[in-house]
Amino acid sequence: MSDTTATTRDLTALFAPRGIAVIGASRNPRKLGAMLARSLAGFADGGHLALVNGRDETMYTSVSQAAADGPIDVAMICVPAPACPDALAEAAAAGARAAVIYAGGFAEAGEAGTTYQRRLADVVADTGIRLLGPNTSGFLAPHAGITASFVPGAAQVRPGKVAVVAASGGMNHALVFLLAEAGHGISLAVGMGNAVDLSAPDILDHLTGDRVTEAIALHIESVADGPRLVDSVRRLSAHRPVVALVVGRHDVGAFAASHTGALATSWRITRAALAQAGAVLVDDERELVDAVGALAVTRMRPRTTPGVGVVTAQAGPGLLLLDNLRGRRARVPELSPATQDTLAELLPPLTYQRNPVDTGRPGPELGHIFAAVGADPGIDVIAAYTLHEPDAVDIVAAAKEGQTPQIPMVLGLGGMGEEVVQKRRALLEAGIAVATEPRGVAAATAALLADAHARTHVARPSPDDRIPADVSGLHDEHQAKELLGRLGVATMPRRVCRDRADARAALAGLGGPVAVKLLDAEVLHKTELGGVHLNITGQDDLDTALDRLDAAGAHRYLVEKMAAAGVDLIVGARRDPVFGPIVLVGLGGTTAEALADVAIRLAPLSPAEAASMPSELAGHALLSGWRAGPVLDVDELSRIVTVLGDLLTANPLIDEIEINPLRLTADGLVALDAVIITREADDAQPHL
Repeated sequence: MSDTTATTRDLTALFAPRGIAVIGASRNPRKLGAMLARSLAGFADGGHLALVNGRDETMYTSVSQAAADGPIDVAMICVPAPACPDALAEAAAAGARAAVIYAGGFAEAGEAGTTYQRRLADVVADTGIRLLGPNTSGFLAPHAGITASFVPGAAQVRPGKVAVVAASGGMNHALVFLLAEAGHGISLAVGMGNAVDLSAPDILDHLTGDRVTEAIALHIESVADGPRLVDSVRRLSAHRPVVALVVGRHDVGAFAASHTGALATSWRITRAALAQAGAVLVDDERELVDAVGALAVTRMRPRTTPGVGVVTAQAGPGLLLLDNLRGRRARVPELSPATQDTLAELLPPLTYQRNPVDTGRPGPELGHIFAAVGADPGIDVIAAYTLHEPDAVDIVAAAKEGQTPQIPMVLGLGGMGEEVVQKRRALLEAGIAVATEPRGVAAATAALLADAHARTHVARPSPDDRIPADVSGLHDEHQAKELLGRLGVATMPRRVCRDRADARAALAGLGGPVAVKLLDAEVLHKTELGGVHLNITGQDDLDTALDRLDAAGAHRYLVEKMAAAGVDLIVGARRDPVFGPIVLVGLGGTTAEALADVAIRLAPLSPAEAASMPSELAGHALLSGWRAGPVLDVDELSRIVTVLGDLLTANPLIDEIEINPLRLTADGLVALDAVIITREADDAQPHL
């Protein structure tokens, strides 16, 4: 790491300052400056807390005056948006190395606010001061005794192992409070706001060197620099798990723009990129809390297909737990005969003992049951649930007794009252992940499984020597297939025809049935124009098809042998404006866009990364011999996907490559249509 990079990532001045100046402090308890000063009162016990207000003689009149009495590392600015640029410049001139701006009224508020935001960016560029915000409710650093937030209750959050990096200040606090309710302390919690300077990658990079944080909750609304975010997550997740919640599954772009001043990034691409970088994905804030809470106390060994042992002391909740795990495609294998023999000695004969293990009720033997399941060679994690029944079993003692080295346990403990809360906290302190209900156990277990699987993908892709790096200009379907054919992608026999005589000769030479298509590099969606006619077997049918193609504006035709029936896929590669080159696999044909059943990866990608894509499709069963249909050769598809990714990456003049459909037949995969879209050299994007 260079000295410059190290300095950029060092945010000690912000999160562990020697001195803090509150600019815009007030004696009016309802004003932001007063609320923030109250929150920071604890910092004054060991650091220099300076309240700055040029119109209040009981306070410092300037940051420079405050700096004369002690170091000011960070300025917390609580003045209206128009005054913020000058206040930021004053703080930098007084020696502050970081600042937080709480006010709204910047880019999220329209043109005038955008002007103020640009002025902030200019100050940052001119002075080098690091800026959090604007439009944020700040951050919490409980280990350093800093509550840089005006939100009531934030000062009561206890120190712990979980860091929160959230797009907004409101979501930052919402997650912190949910984590606190679940028994977890906080190492650092940051709301990015408009992110004029500091953004999520900066905070993630800072956390790579933080010895207290054990897991990170990442909340994403929009992404400005995709490759940088991916690099930061990849570096961090190699050492500490990152759990990501991405907003934008549905159409929320307009509200996102008014909220943070940036349009929401494509939800699917962002999630795919983060997962490929090693993050665990969740669907809502509750699941985020369950997942990051579990990963903060335990982490599985890297495993490709780990097995889950399910233990339940009540059958009904256990059934919910099992159903939820199955829905998440968790593997719940039958226990070995030796394990079942051990369980038979511990449990009544009417209980189910093959996996899941139903104990009937919690009893003194529960710890031995946990130990037996954990010792099974097919089990990598235990997912358990029980109601709190203190007269039947000491659940904390049983869980500790049942702990197996390197086999994590997620225990759902149902019940009410302070005693249950204390039991859950004791379990967390023992390194046992805790949830309150079966859904939470399943979510936490799924997070452990996803994290373990992600860490098995360590090999980075190596370039294919066959990939040309000089592709440019327009490509019609035939030219696109010629290029793909040279890279090993199968296509059907075909002929390029300049006139009707050529088309008749092609039909005679290829033999029917054939497809007859309009051939024009500038026409991307031929079907919509009536430019594709299928199952042509004779000259009369051919003449009819050619008449229709001529009416659609055809000057050349492509006559191609029809492929056997099968399952149609779409495989493509394109340049995303945020993340750069990506590849896509989905159910194809003309219904591809309507179904939107796709898997996405960043390119270039390894064969293993490509091979995992089909299993993510909701319709993946169609690729496994559904109703005596063809069976996908995953390695063949993986090779095609990686080739498309390599081709796009190596050629900055290519914008998009699409094979739709790529048909799965009994003889393998064959490209039935192909499109390559290029740009002029002057418009080429740099390699990302």
